Amino acid sequence: MLPIASVPSPLNILFPITSILDRLDPAGLFPADQPLEVELGSGDGSFLVNYARQCPGVNFLGIERLLGRLRKIERKGRRWGLTNLRGIRIESAYFLEYLLPPGCVAHLHIYFPDPWPKRKHRKNRLINERFPELARRVLRPGGVVYLRTDDADYFSQMTAVFQAHPGFVPVDTPAELAAVVTDFEKTFSARGIATNRAAYARLP
Repeated sequence: MLPIASVPSPLNILFPITSILDRLDPAGLFPADQPLEVELGSGDGSFLVNYARQCPGVNFLGIERLLGRLRKIERKGRRWGLTNLRGIRIESAYFLEYLLPPGCVAHLHIYFPDPWPKRKHRKNRLINERFPELARRVLRPGGVVYLRTDDADYFSQMTAVFQAHPGFVPVDTPAELAAVVTDFEKTFSARGIATNRAAYARLP
């Protein structure tokens, strides 16, 4: 049984998970049936809210562990009256593996995930050897994973695991997408720290 009883009101941006065992019905989260894009680790919603404003014909779902950050997303989304924006409080890795149905996502966005720089902690990184296969399962054919990080070591790992997976090919990040920055990206850019970007499209 799907854990969604009814379509939320247009400005009910935060969606409470009622089950961590049943997969979601993403169409039931939004008033309009539109392509779905998911951001894993949304921070304060700087990227998600601005991109949702630019693309009203797309539904955007932000996944974030910290409630305070989700509250910021909710306030920003309400301020702009966004009906194509939702947020869920849950761990990104669990959500990706257990709650997203196969083939439901047009694009995945993962921007500046925790780099876990200490070698003994790298097993906690979101982008690991298993990630490309999990991403391939939830993406539609042709769907794209967009990645950004300031950490050179983590970026090397990101590109290595996707290049090793036969189900993905590298593609360019569109200029209009790269222009929509996150809160971390603004901070790093002001300090002269470059952003590393990569994108991989799911093969049929």
